[in-house]
Amino acid sequence: MGAGKTTLGRLVAKRLGMEFYDLDWYIESRFRTTVSDIFRRKGEEAFREMERNMLHELAEYENIIISAGGGTPCFFDNMEYMNQQAETVYLQASVHTLYAHLMMAKGKRPLLEGKTPEQLKAFISDTLEHREPFYLKAKHVFTIELMDSRSKMDEMAEKVIRQFGLNE
Repeated sequence: MGAGKTTLGRLVAKRLGMEFYDLDWYIESRFRTTVSDIFRRKGEEAFREMERNMLHELAEYENIIISAGGGTPCFFDNMEYMNQQAETVYLQASVHTLYAHLMMAKGKRPLLEGKTPEQLKAFISDTLEHREPFYLKAKHVFTIELMDSRSKMDEMAEKVIRQFGLNE
């Protein structure tokens, strides 16, 4: 959360003329409810099953870029499946960078509502410590610095496009 998966994924997809899908948004569209509501009504286990099924459904599409949720690689065999199906990317960011990104958009994320700066930093650090071993299984790792301007986002999109040898 906060690395820039959706922002960067959408930008790269647009430049390459590909379709972009955010997995959480796809789930919300297919089930006509919010991820938060699914968690509240059915629990995390049910959500993770839905997420896995929708990941498999999306992976059948061609010429797309998918932004998976931050927890997606950490459940079932999702990371291995993604690696088999496609090129996978981990946008590796420091706790400081993630904190800065999340502070810019804090009001838009229900999981972060009401957290003090210290609680937010602890949340980021704890979550990253648990999830990074899964993320590091990605085929490609890009170090993300603070992306607080359009030019920095454009520069990172170009870096990703060059890495894959893709032409605009």
